[in-house]
Amino acid sequence: MIELVKKGRIMMDFSPAHSNIPVYGKPVSSYIRKTMKVIFLFVILTVSNLNLYAQNNQKADSLMLRSIFDNALTDKRIEPDLFYLTKNIGSRISGSENARKAIEWAKAKMEEIHPDKVYLQEVVVPHWIRGSKEASSFTTKNGKVAVMSVSALGGSIATNGLLKAQVVEVRSWAELDDLGLAGVKGKFVFFNRPMDPREIEVFKAYLAAADQRAKGAIEAAKKGAVGALVRSLTLSIDDFPHTGTMNYEAGVNKIPAAALSTKSADLLSVELKNNPALLYTLQMNCKQLPDVKSYNVIGEITGANKPEEIISMGGHIDSWDLSEGASDDGTGFVQTLEVLRLIQERGARPERTFRAILYINEEAGAHGAYEYARIAGLSGEKHIAVLESDAGGFSPRGFRIDGNPEAVAKIKSWKSLLTPYKVDDIQPDQRGIDLIPMKDISKVLISLTCDDQRFFDIHHSGLDTFDKINIREVELGAASMAAMVSLISKYGL
Repeated sequence: MIELVKKGRIMMDFSPAHSNIPVYGKPVSSYIRKTMKVIFLFVILTVSNLNLYAQNNQKADSLMLRSIFDNALTDKRIEPDLFYLTKNIGSRISGSENARKAIEWAKAKMEEIHPDKVYLQEVVVPHWIRGSKEASSFTTKNGKVAVMSVSALGGSIATNGLLKAQVVEVRSWAELDDLGLAGVKGKFVFFNRPMDPREIEVFKAYLAAADQRAKGAIEAAKKGAVGALVRSLTLSIDDFPHTGTMNYEAGVNKIPAAALSTKSADLLSVELKNNPALLYTLQMNCKQLPDVKSYNVIGEITGANKPEEIISMGGHIDSWDLSEGASDDGTGFVQTLEVLRLIQERGARPERTFRAILYINEEAGAHGAYEYARIAGLSGEKHIAVLESDAGGFSPRGFRIDGNPEAVAKIKSWKSLLTPYKVDDIQPDQRGIDLIPMKDISKVLISLTCDDQRFFDIHHSGLDTFDKINIREVELGAASMAAMVSLISKYGL
């Protein structure tokens, strides 16, 4: 007998060869036919039962996701939470009094949801302050003073008074190398490589330009520069500088680094062509204070069937100090609270343990995420998935996933369940900074993908305020995360 199962059809070969050889006085064919009938009926019933089981599961999963989205879109918890976070607390730079207030408020909000545990995880974080407002200007060739819109980059040193020097403009690392020590020493290096407007996915344009902010001061200092000026990372042409973290390197002289608004960057570029010898002035009063004790905030619901398997989902507490931090990452902050509520109110305890985690200091080193991963590793915890929302809180589009190929394939098999909610775009290369420390601990790392066309208009700038947020989009993102958590909890990875 040859048995083949192809596309749900059972094909059998009742070969006549040797079928009439007598066994105990009866032809073999009679035994084969009877046996084949039993096997055939068994297989048909098994396949039918499996199909029915799959259909029932699909229906149950669809109803589960529908219930999650209905709850998120009608209960209206996100708007008052985001309003309180942005208007009553405001900016939350690590180590600040506002960051402390946000931590205390987050813990109280989690306790209102009544998970099994709510606790603080101690983290030591850097404490950088901007000080009094920066001042920057230059005198044009016709004698007019041009005042620049400027912001110190996070972590920069101060200028120690008014710093005045000539400027050299570069748009690539190759141009900086070509200038060499002779062309750079004693001057500001002005990094004026814009984000590429031709890139449809704006996040890619941001990533392609962010290196000049991250290491501009290092590379400029290696050639003797006195300071670094960086074009703000946005496609908008306006007077709002966009800050963000910068880095120093051991053994390399530290120089002050500032972001120019795009309008100021364009003006300086034009003036340098007319007057390459113009003198630029910059004054910044920022300071790196001693590290301080802070906390991650964690809420946990113990799994009913496999409590040892952990799924976590989070956002970050801290923001830059120029605004309310509504989009980055106020939306991820309140979505984390909302996902905890949606899982708690699902009607049944999750099959696996779920943690909602709010990380401290994503913006300047991800200290909270590294501490969480360190403790998870030391404790030998079994993490099957870690999710993060830190993409601005705009309309959700799907997920970006890295990790175990089999686990990724399993998540992709749920695409049809996600399609009705328009969050079925599943791509590789997750983008959550706070997920990176869990790379070798969790099976998969998952970041929520949102429409990014508006994100970098407000990112890290004074424009990141409550009024820029569409609450329905944030609710949809929270529901999408809760749906993903629920499917992973039910089926495992």
